[in-house]
Amino acid sequence: MRPQSESQALSPMRFTIEQRHLTDDAGKPLPGEQVAFFTCEAESAEDAVRFFISDHQAEVIGTVLRFPGFQAVATMRNPTGVFTLQVSPTSQQMVR
Repeated sequence: MRPQSESQALSPMRFTIEQRHLTDDAGKPLPGEQVAFFTCEAESAEDAVRFFISDHQAEVIGTVLRFPGFQAVATMRNPTGVFTLQVSPTSQQMVR
């Protein structure tokens, strides 16, 4: 496999990450639906998950499920509980 030149390298995309809080730190389900949205820039949906996990001092439970169209789903755990993450591309560019 040949290395990619800079012009062939993937340029970062903007992703929206939907975070759903599933359980608290004791493993108890949370009342109601607790959803938060975040954006990040990455070369792939899997990279977006990795960056998000790292920024939130968390770990992935299981594997990152990748889907066509730069989408992914993952489950993460951090000291405040367990969450699902749904990652999908957005059409807007990051503001610098």
